[in-house]
Amino acid sequence: MSDPSRAVAAAFPARLLAFSGRRQGLGVNIALALALSIVCAAILIALAGRSPLAGFLAILDGAFGSAHQIGAALNRSTPYLLSGVGVAICLRAGIINLGAEGQIALGGAGAAAAALAIPNAPPVVAIVVALAAGALAGAAWSGVAAAIHLGRRVHEVLVTILLNFIALLLVQQLLAGWLGQVGAGFLQSPLMPRGAWLPKMPDFDAHIGILIAVVAALGAWFLIWRTPFGFGLRVAGASRLAAAYAGFSRSQLTWGAMALAGALAGLAGGVEVLGIHRRLIEGFSLGFGFKAVTVALLGATEPLAIIPAALFIGFLETGSLAMQRQIGVPTALVTVIEGLTMIFVLVAMAARRK
Repeated sequence: MSDPSRAVAAAFPARLLAFSGRRQGLGVNIALALALSIVCAAILIALAGRSPLAGFLAILDGAFGSAHQIGAALNRSTPYLLSGVGVAICLRAGIINLGAEGQIALGGAGAAAAALAIPNAPPVVAIVVALAAGALAGAAWSGVAAAIHLGRRVHEVLVTILLNFIALLLVQQLLAGWLGQVGAGFLQSPLMPRGAWLPKMPDFDAHIGILIAVVAALGAWFLIWRTPFGFGLRVAGASRLAAAYAGFSRSQLTWGAMALAGALAGLAGGVEVLGIHRRLIEGFSLGFGFKAVTVALLGATEPLAIIPAALFIGFLETGSLAMQRQIGVPTALVTVIEGLTMIFVLVAMAARRK
């Protein structure tokens, strides 16, 4: 193939998405981006000497092969959905919040501390109080980022990334101190009281966290598209000068968006601790925060679109283990699929704005 032909072939996905972005709606753009990423992944599998069809069938079998596997995929999707919606709220306001990982970690710590503090509370009370404590802890930590950003004029990307490391160290110190289990071989809290465990859905190994996450996404959609505050977020994201001219306070919008994002991330940490580990474990949140950015962009910062985006990532990652076992394709291919899909969605979003 000649060099001009290769250039045309390389540019074809971007041109196709640009055309689609001008002619079709958001759902079509996301579906086309997903299809293009799967085609690229199939090419990579073929180049590795494996059958693309066998690889994708292995992923489907690993994700949907049994009720247990479906439940595991739903559990994996839950923190992605909650934190991804929070990231999307910030992006709608033009705020790049990369601090979800630290907010998830402290949300888990807050939920664990609250659950252990009321061991004899009724199950409903214990769960509600623990999840509320997790959300408050996440919101408080995002509030620190907002205060530094607005008060000292430090870019939010730098602030939120650095606060992630501080949050992880704080959780480590809590587990090394009063919140840790005495005599444990590694840093973890005591087991939560059984009343604080999230109930599981019948016939699945999935807890009710996924239902909480879907309700949160629906609430975020209503907030963004049906309230004056949401309108202010969208105006600020499109043009801060226009938002100021319309009378919206940049600081209030920033505080509100960051608080909501932190609360959702903290809630994700609480759900993960109460629903999966049933204790606070050092490093349980590693990777969740940055995966939330992937989910938010894959859903084009639309809360309703983020629901299938989070489910797609959760089921894809769950099924990737079966692909590695059955045909020997490494699970790193899933990261490639996620990255390609995100790039294609961003191209489509940019095309729609032209």
